[in-house]
Amino acid sequence: MTKFARNHWYAALWARELGDAPIGRRLLDEPLVLFRKKDGGIAALTDRCPHRLVPLSMGVLVDRGIRCGYHGLEFDASGRCVHAPSQDSIPPAAQVRSFPVAQRYGLVWVWMGNAALADPALLPVIEHYDSPGWERIDGGYQHHPSNYLNIVENLMDPAHTTFVHRLTIGNPQASNEPVKTERTDGHIVAYKWLLNSQPSPMDKQIMDFQGGSVDRGQFFYYHVPSMSRVDIVTMPAGLEHTEENMNRGLRNNSYKFVVPETGSSTHFFWLHLRNYKVGDQEWSDKMRNNLEKTFLEDREIEMAMQRSQQELGVRQLAGLQIDRAPGMALRMIDKLIQAES
Repeated sequence: MTKFARNHWYAALWARELGDAPIGRRLLDEPLVLFRKKDGGIAALTDRCPHRLVPLSMGVLVDRGIRCGYHGLEFDASGRCVHAPSQDSIPPAAQVRSFPVAQRYGLVWVWMGNAALADPALLPVIEHYDSPGWERIDGGYQHHPSNYLNIVENLMDPAHTTFVHRLTIGNPQASNEPVKTERTDGHIVAYKWLLNSQPSPMDKQIMDFQGGSVDRGQFFYYHVPSMSRVDIVTMPAGLEHTEENMNRGLRNNSYKFVVPETGSSTHFFWLHLRNYKVGDQEWSDKMRNNLEKTFLEDREIEMAMQRSQQELGVRQLAGLQIDRAPGMALRMIDKLIQAES
């Protein structure tokens, strides 16, 4: 059975998804119902009426909270039953678990562990989210029928892009470049630079590199347990690789939030930030389509891995040097899980 690190914030849905009806969503193999309260806040409860165990997400919203669609029991945002039709007394067991909720970056976050530890200061940080000179694409979501660890490994693996994404973002020149890895207590990064290469035709459409060569950097960050940031840099060759100089070139920051649904399926939320073509909606639409296509290419690989893993009962049969960063990521997750247990 897959284990999860629970004392963390997990993305549950985009806030814009919540309207006049509750939404059911399974996180870390637990059923949740999310709904808007009358004051505009958001509540998250276990999606199971304690009477006959019917999902509360099949019910409707009422002034006091949510009403079960089977026998009309009503629950407030704390999970307490506040009304039971046809009787004055409410059984003490008629209550459901509530979960801490936060809103940030357009996403609804749920704390799945000990509620006393839910600190908004622990929410992920997205750099340049509202910064001038940066354009944002958000609202991205895909459902991936694969264990979340497969997706984490994929997101920490720069070596796969040449082969899996040969029709989208793959660069054959980068296939033999070594991957370097750095680690802190909270995150790891796997990265490589391709130096003194020619700008791609698309690079030339966006920026005039005056006929010179460029340095391309790929940085794959992973913040345990669920956030990935892929930072792609294209900058004039020969400059020192400082933040200031990298921002003078083309920069793409792609954020993914990998949220286990079950042991064999995952919610995949994403948003993207770039420092060029700001305000160009046509370009954003084209980028959104390309990103969705790229993530679907990963999805096909992950699904195939999941099928083989279930058939054989193991994650892999051989290891390579390029497994270093993905292996570090999985060990960091396991350390969190062990600490909680």
